[in-house]
Amino acid sequence: MAESKKDYYEVLGVERSASDAEIKSAFRKLAKKYHPDLNKDDPQAAEKFKEVEEAYSVLSDESKRKMYDQYGHAGVNNSASGFGGYGDFGGVEVDLGDIFDSFFGGGSSFSGTSGFGRNYGQRQNRPTRGSDVLMRIKLDFDESIYGCDKKLKLDVVEDCDECNGLGGFDSKTCSNCHGSGVVIQEQRTILGSFQSRTTCPNCNGTGKTFKTTCTNCHGKGKIRKNKTITVNVPEGINTGDRLRVSGKGNPGYNGGDNGDLYLEFIVSEHEYFTRQSDDIYLEVPLTITEAILGTKKTIPTLYGNVKLNIQAGVQTGDKERIKGKGVDNKYKKHKGDMYLIYKVYVPRKISRDQKKLLEELDDTNLETSEIKEFNKFVKNND
Repeated sequence: MAESKKDYYEVLGVERSASDAEIKSAFRKLAKKYHPDLNKDDPQAAEKFKEVEEAYSVLSDESKRKMYDQYGHAGVNNSASGFGGYGDFGGVEVDLGDIFDSFFGGGSSFSGTSGFGRNYGQRQNRPTRGSDVLMRIKLDFDESIYGCDKKLKLDVVEDCDECNGLGGFDSKTCSNCHGSGVVIQEQRTILGSFQSRTTCPNCNGTGKTFKTTCTNCHGKGKIRKNKTITVNVPEGINTGDRLRVSGKGNPGYNGGDNGDLYLEFIVSEHEYFTRQSDDIYLEVPLTITEAILGTKKTIPTLYGNVKLNIQAGVQTGDKERIKGKGVDNKYKKHKGDMYLIYKVYVPRKISRDQKKLLEELDDTNLETSEIKEFNKFVKNND
């Protein structure tokens, strides 16, 4: 099914501050209401059940819920997409015994004539990809502009080297569940035949047992290691940009691949340069004489100093572009420009000689059209 664009909290009918218990309770009520095996009168029941299932898969998972609260649907695209029909629950383990608790006192899941749950054992045993992980990384301004190699310490879960991720040696079909991964008990009621399905305690749902359990991973098939990896950060990375590191997310299940690690960057500000997208802005201070007479000035850029002729009469706030001297963004394959913002500074203290020169200058007419218009306005307002 295509990704639902409805707000997950609205789908379940709960507040954004709802507790885990409130979310679970809302899901159970709606699942009973819309499950197609119970609601045969509403042609939209199956679609509504899918929406409820998808919302619960995100909001019942602490990490996914945080991502959804911060980024909306974009933050959980990988984890909340690809849901199949109500016979295939994707990332949500829906135990219909949980749904029918109020009918049968708990522990029952529907079997009946619909055939629902026929492939329950297969779903339990199929390889499942691990979830993705988001990590935020701080970069200095220079690291973001010129790129860098960043060393990261991670706790990664990998297949056990001793048993190749199996959990033991000399495997055989579980004698308790006969390879299905679940144990089943049937219960007959006035509404039909119902079955309680629980994970086989003998094989933990894998359908297999081992003659010898691996002592290195204690039968889990996975071990946690602390590793240092080196990530190449490309030139031009900016705050909010992400890089994917394949296979360094949470571990998969039943032989499924690990999820991916996503690195989101936060870039420190520079003392003088200001970045907007791939353009760089620099405030250039000028003395009064530099502004009046014009000057040649050395201007720092991201790629070294350049000499620039500043025209006479420049004003505070005037802007000048230096083409191609912005960020060379290898990440987005784009190069920005540099903008100089001029600011004329008036000295707070001057010497006697400077004061005398300025008084002589004041005897000349330095009025601009703007000053004349303002003086005229003052006179008419009197």
